[in-house]
Amino acid sequence: MPPPGGFEAVRYKRNLPFRGPSGLVILGGVTAVCAYGFYRVGKGNLEKRELQREKVWSRIHLVPLLLAEGDRDAYRRQQASLAREREIMKDVPGWEAGKSVYNNPNHRSAETIVVI
Repeated sequence: MPPPGGFEAVRYKRNLPFRGPSGLVILGGVTAVCAYGFYRVGKGNLEKRELQREKVWSRIHLVPLLLAEGDRDAYRRQQASLAREREIMKDVPGWEAGKSVYNNPNHRSAETIVVI
């Protein structure tokens, strides 16, 4: 027999807790984060391109200075070499410092120094 007043009501409703944002909210958040990331990548690429352009132009403007410095250094070394040769060969009669030791007019010594 049932108790007086009847049986207690049966709870059949699902009692699930809130499980977080919906799929649409997650999709919107991911889209926003990706859009911001692409924006930052684009800005970084522009900055990188500008720095590369600045580096190229600075090198272009430095070339004459570096060539002149190399020419001065080569000239200084050549003059020092001639001075050493004069000092070493001062006791040899008929020796001309800097003159080619080859008696062939077809042979020419290197007049320029290529710096790579």
